Amino acid sequence: MNMKRLYAISLVLAVAGAAMLGVGCATKKYVRETVAPVQQKVDDVEKKNTQQDTSLAELEKGVSRADERAQTADTHAGEAAREAARANEQAAVGIKDAAEARSLGEKGIARAGDVERGLGTLGTRVENLDNYALATSQTVLFGLGRANLTDEAKQQLDGIASKVSSMKRYTIEVQGFTDSTGTPETNLRLSQRRADAVVRYLTLEGKVPLHRVQTVGYGEDNPAVDNKTRDGRQQNRRVEVRLFAVEQ
Repeated sequence: MNMKRLYAISLVLAVAGAAMLGVGCATKKYVRETVAPVQQKVDDVEKKNTQQDTSLAELEKGVSRADERAQTADTHAGEAAREAARANEQAAVGIKDAAEARSLGEKGIARAGDVERGLGTLGTRVENLDNYALATSQTVLFGLGRANLTDEAKQQLDGIASKVSSMKRYTIEVQGFTDSTGTPETNLRLSQRRADAVVRYLTLEGKVPLHRVQTVGYGEDNPAVDNKTRDGRQQNRRVEVRLFAVEQ
């Protein structure tokens, strides 16, 4: 029993007691008539209190549901903000990729133009090469495993440099070779060193423009004579220099 009901009952008992003391001979009817209105008021007050308690409970439930909805809204707002941030990052990456792709495309177009122009120039050169003929050749010999030029080799190269000094349209081929001594890999490197030595002398001492010279090392391939004899191997340790010029 709650405090309000106890208070109401106490009030009723007090009134009844006062009535009994004031009128010692009061009848039960008088008591009922006196107490009944008070009891009705007490019941009304208790009913209102019960209704208020119910309303308060419903209000608390409503507030709780509102808090839950607010928390849910906050959660959704946070997720939306994170999604927006990720979308912005992806958009930035997409813009960067597009810029890089555009740059690469522009470079590719420029490179294609360069290649096209190069092919046109190459075609002209190939067509012009058809007009070149062998003017002279020299075979420069080297010692076993050596790539340095002898005095005799230098004199031979001086003759070629002197010959081309008055020419305008010519090209020089420099091909390096070795004998079969050693491994193929070693011989390939040695043949290129010999060819390079000839080119250095022609361009530095003979003042031959470098763009006029083409060089390659063949190693022990394509021997001039058989490698079975000492003399044959000596003849294969060589650099062949060929001068091509336009026929007059």
